[in-house]
Amino acid sequence: MDSNQLFEMALNLGKEWTVRECRFEGEPKKLLLNLEPKRGLPWKCPECGTDGPAHDVVEKRWRHLDFFQYECELAAKVPRCRCAAHGVRTVEVPWARPGSGFTLMFEALVMLLCQQMPVADVAELLNVQDTRLWRVVCAHVEKAQAGRDWSKVEKILIDETSARRGHRYVTNFVDAQSRELLLMVEGRKAEAVQEFVEALQARGGDPAQIKWVGLDMSGAYKSGVEKYLPNAEKSFDHFHIMQLAGNALDEVRRKVQAECSELKGARWAILGNECNKTDDELDLRRAIASAYPKLGRAMGLRELLQDVLGERSEEGLRGWYHWACRCKLEPFQRLAQTIKRHWDGILGFFKSGITSAAIEAINGKIQLAKRMARGFRNFAFFRAISYLKAAKLSFNLPSLKPA
Repeated sequence: MDSNQLFEMALNLGKEWTVRECRFEGEPKKLLLNLEPKRGLPWKCPECGTDGPAHDVVEKRWRHLDFFQYECELAAKVPRCRCAAHGVRTVEVPWARPGSGFTLMFEALVMLLCQQMPVADVAELLNVQDTRLWRVVCAHVEKAQAGRDWSKVEKILIDETSARRGHRYVTNFVDAQSRELLLMVEGRKAEAVQEFVEALQARGGDPAQIKWVGLDMSGAYKSGVEKYLPNAEKSFDHFHIMQLAGNALDEVRRKVQAECSELKGARWAILGNECNKTDDELDLRRAIASAYPKLGRAMGLRELLQDVLGERSEEGLRGWYHWACRCKLEPFQRLAQTIKRHWDGILGFFKSGITSAAIEAINGKIQLAKRMARGFRNFAFFRAISYLKAAKLSFNLPSLKPA
């Protein structure tokens, strides 16, 4: 077996192509594999697949996986066939995508590396311009994203995350059951839900199949769900409610502290859960509650709300609401009115148990990727990397493992 036959087997060229020559060229040295089509074979039109005679050839090159420490390129005179319906068309080759300057094996390596590293670092490692790699990543991600099946999606989560500085946000839609990113949309408006519905319908789904939507208490998302997902019940995670309760407690603390400087330095003893406090912090917390009745009521309201949400008790929530309305603490009175406005969604959480844990984890992955890359040039790149890391996409690429 000579070297040409060895490379033919390694490249898995099929019956239509053969390796004519392999040689090193240039400085630094590169391995060049010259391929040629076998004579007398009909060629298929890439548009309709019908056989047609060869018209002429065009010379092309593709970057392949490195051969030891040497870069490797494939070169071939690719036939152009004549089709009765579409005219002269360049035939497709089995080792590369149409229009790509890389082989499929090289692109498989690129996609694997970009799942773990910033694209700029991959470009430096492979000695390729990063703009070329971005085209590869976007092409495969868009194709995989377009081919997803959302016909069984019933529970979704909606939340925003930062895209770049200057209060620029994106809206993420996550499947609450499979915990995979479904869609990323620019902005955080009600129209984002409309874009999700359009994408859902394009992937075999129906807005009527969405039974539950977990979201924060943003008015934009709430109105978008009511307008575009009329069959879905809303579920407000207790995390967002407790976040508001913590803010209300901190507001009471600041007002009391403005009247009494002795509270300075006691913030972390007052805020948060009792189960996370040290013995000294618990003693200080109890002393503050006894000495400052307003703070004591505020801490009691927060603790009771946490217990009610943990027990998922509608009766308990109603009792908490009446106490908060009478407590004479303005921040908690405002919180009570907020809970009243979102009452059905909070009860929806009691029934569904949908939490924001999955979407918060995905947002964390996305933000880590953004920090590692030190930002992205545009939204398309940011979305492509987000899908690559969090959408569990399936790519039609050859395995890098030997057959």
